[in-house]
Amino acid sequence: MTGGPEPISDVDRAALERKLTELRADRAQVAATLSGGEEPGDRADQADELQRADRLARLDDQITEITGRLREADLAGPPKTDTIGVGSTVTVRFADGTEDTVEVGELAEALNTSLVTSDSPLGQALLGRRAGDTVDYQAPDGPTTAHVVSVGGAGGKS
Repeated sequence: MTGGPEPISDVDRAALERKLTELRADRAQVAATLSGGEEPGDRADQADELQRADRLARLDDQITEITGRLREADLAGPPKTDTIGVGSTVTVRFADGTEDTVEVGELAEALNTSLVTSDSPLGQALLGRRAGDTVDYQAPDGPTTAHVVSVGGAGGKS
Protein backbone atom coordinates (compact mmCIF):
# COMPACT_ATOMS: atom_id res chain seq x y z
CA MET A 1 0.00 0.00 0.00
CA THR A 2 1.10 3.57 -0.62
CA GLY A 3 0.30 5.09 2.77
CA GLY A 4 -2.08 7.59 1.13
CA PRO A 5 -5.77 7.21 0.42
CA GLU A 6 -6.34 3.86 -1.29
CA PRO A 7 -9.13 3.11 -3.76
CA ILE A 8 -11.57 0.38 -2.87
CA SER A 9 -13.19 -2.25 -5.03
CA ASP A 10 -16.96 -2.31 -5.52
CA VAL A 11 -17.06 -5.68 -3.75
CA ASP A 12 -15.13 -4.36 -0.73
CA ARG A 13 -17.27 -1.21 -0.59
CA ALA A 14 -20.46 -3.29 -0.55
CA ALA A 15 -19.05 -5.57 2.18
CA LEU A 16 -18.00 -2.61 4.32
CA GLU A 17 -21.36 -0.90 3.88
CA ARG A 18 -23.16 -4.13 4.91
CA LYS A 19 -20.90 -4.45 7.96
CA LEU A 20 -21.51 -0.79 8.86
CA THR A 21 -25.28 -1.32 8.71
CA GLU A 22 -24.97 -4.38 10.98
CA LEU A 23 -22.73 -2.54 13.45
CA ARG A 24 -25.10 0.45 13.63
CA ALA A 25 -28.06 -1.87 14.29
CA ASP A 26 -26.08 -3.70 17.02
CA ARG A 27 -25.06 -0.36 18.52
CA ALA A 28 -28.67 0.85 18.66
CA GLN A 29 -29.71 -2.35 20.46
CA VAL A 30 -26.89 -2.13 23.00
CA ALA A 31 -27.42 1.60 23.60
CA ALA A 32 -31.10 0.98 24.29
CA THR A 33 -30.18 -1.37 27.15
CA LEU A 34 -27.93 1.10 28.99
CA SER A 35 -29.44 2.71 32.06
CA GLY A 36 -28.84 6.35 31.13
CA GLY A 37 -27.27 7.53 34.38
CA GLU A 38 -29.25 5.64 37.01
CA GLU A 39 -27.13 3.59 39.37
CA PRO A 40 -27.65 -0.16 38.81
CA GLY A 41 -28.86 -2.11 41.85
CA ASP A 42 -26.43 -4.86 42.80
CA ARG A 43 -22.92 -5.81 41.69
CA ALA A 44 -24.24 -8.18 39.02
CA ASP A 45 -26.28 -5.34 37.53
CA GLN A 46 -23.24 -3.05 37.66
CA ALA A 47 -21.03 -5.66 35.95
CA ASP A 48 -23.64 -6.21 33.25
CA GLU A 49 -23.93 -2.45 32.68
CA LEU A 50 -20.13 -2.15 32.39
CA GLN A 51 -20.02 -5.00 29.86
CA ARG A 52 -22.69 -3.32 27.73
CA ALA A 53 -20.86 0.03 27.92
CA ASP A 54 -17.63 -1.70 26.87
CA ARG A 55 -19.43 -3.38 23.95
CA LEU A 56 -20.85 0.00 22.93
CA ALA A 57 -17.34 1.51 22.91
CA ARG A 58 -16.01 -1.38 20.76
CA LEU A 59 -18.90 -0.96 18.31
CA ASP A 60 -18.22 2.79 18.12
CA ASP A 61 -14.54 2.08 17.35
CA GLN A 62 -15.47 -0.34 14.55
CA ILE A 63 -18.01 2.12 13.10
CA THR A 64 -15.40 4.89 13.14
CA GLU A 65 -12.80 2.65 11.45
CA ILE A 66 -15.13 1.55 8.64
CA THR A 67 -16.50 5.06 8.11
CA GLY A 68 -12.92 6.35 7.86
CA ARG A 69 -11.99 3.66 5.33
CA LEU A 70 -14.99 4.51 3.15
CA ARG A 71 -14.14 8.23 3.36
CA GLU A 72 -10.52 7.45 2.40
CA ALA A 73 -11.73 5.44 -0.60
CA ASP A 74 -13.89 8.36 -1.71
CA LEU A 75 -10.84 10.66 -1.56
CA ALA A 76 -8.72 8.18 -3.52
CA GLY A 77 -11.20 7.97 -6.38
CA PRO A 78 -11.55 4.99 -8.69
CA PRO A 79 -8.85 2.34 -9.00
CA LYS A 80 -6.11 3.01 -11.56
CA THR A 81 -6.28 1.26 -14.89
CA ASP A 82 -2.58 1.44 -15.78
CA THR A 83 -1.13 -0.29 -12.71
CA ILE A 84 -2.64 -2.90 -10.44
CA GLY A 85 -3.92 -1.74 -7.07
CA VAL A 86 -6.73 -2.45 -4.66
CA GLY A 87 -9.93 -2.41 -6.67
CA SER A 88 -8.32 -3.37 -9.96
CA THR A 89 -9.79 -6.06 -12.15
CA VAL A 90 -6.97 -8.12 -13.66
CA THR A 91 -6.90 -10.84 -16.27
CA VAL A 92 -4.00 -13.22 -15.64
CA ARG A 93 -2.68 -16.24 -17.52
CA PHE A 94 -1.34 -18.84 -15.14
CA ALA A 95 1.63 -21.14 -15.71
CA ASP A 96 -0.70 -23.97 -16.78
CA GLY A 97 -2.11 -21.78 -19.59
CA THR A 98 -5.49 -21.06 -18.01
CA GLU A 99 -6.73 -17.47 -17.85
CA ASP A 100 -8.86 -15.95 -15.13
CA THR A 101 -10.14 -12.48 -14.36
CA VAL A 102 -9.78 -11.56 -10.70
CA GLU A 103 -10.46 -8.50 -8.61
CA VAL A 104 -7.84 -7.33 -6.13
CA GLY A 105 -9.60 -6.46 -2.90
CA GLU A 106 -8.99 -5.90 0.79
CA LEU A 107 -11.55 -8.20 2.33
CA ALA A 108 -12.04 -11.90 1.75
CA GLU A 109 -15.62 -12.34 0.58
CA ALA A 110 -16.81 -15.94 0.57
CA LEU A 111 -19.44 -15.22 -2.08
CA ASN A 112 -16.92 -13.69 -4.52
CA THR A 113 -14.76 -16.48 -5.90
CA SER A 114 -12.96 -14.10 -8.29
CA LEU A 115 -11.60 -11.97 -5.42
CA VAL A 116 -7.88 -12.04 -4.64
CA THR A 117 -7.00 -10.19 -1.44
CA SER A 118 -4.17 -7.68 -1.60
CA ASP A 119 -2.32 -9.51 1.19
CA SER A 120 -2.47 -12.96 -0.47
CA PRO A 121 0.64 -14.23 -2.31
CA LEU A 122 -0.88 -13.56 -5.74
CA GLY A 123 -2.38 -10.24 -4.64
CA GLN A 124 0.96 -9.04 -3.26
CA ALA A 125 2.75 -10.11 -6.45
CA LEU A 126 0.23 -8.23 -8.63
CA LEU A 127 0.23 -4.90 -6.76
CA GLY A 128 1.98 -2.18 -8.75
CA ARG A 129 2.36 -4.34 -11.87
CA ARG A 130 1.13 -3.54 -15.39
CA ALA A 131 -0.32 -5.44 -18.33
CA GLY A 132 2.45 -7.52 -19.91
CA ASP A 133 4.31 -8.14 -16.62
CA THR A 134 4.99 -11.63 -15.33
CA VAL A 135 4.86 -12.19 -11.58
CA ASP A 136 6.29 -14.92 -9.38
CA TYR A 137 4.41 -15.96 -6.26
CA GLN A 138 4.05 -18.83 -3.82
CA ALA A 139 1.00 -20.99 -4.60
CA PRO A 140 -0.19 -23.79 -2.28
CA ASP A 141 1.58 -26.30 -4.58
CA GLY A 142 4.83 -24.30 -4.64
CA PRO A 143 6.38 -21.41 -6.55
CA THR A 144 4.65 -20.42 -9.77
CA THR A 145 4.19 -17.54 -12.21
CA ALA A 146 1.33 -15.62 -13.75
CA HIS A 147 1.32 -13.26 -16.74
CA VAL A 148 -0.77 -10.07 -16.50
CA VAL A 149 -2.89 -10.00 -19.65
CA SER A 150 -4.89 -6.83 -18.88
CA VAL A 151 -5.64 -4.39 -16.08
CA GLY A 152 -8.91 -2.55 -15.54
CA GLY A 153 -10.58 -0.47 -12.85
CA ALA A 154 -13.28 -1.68 -10.51
CA GLY A 155 -15.75 -3.91 -12.20
CA GLY A 156 -14.26 -4.12 -15.68
CA LYS A 157 -11.30 -4.91 -17.90
CA SER A 158 -9.47 -2.45 -20.08
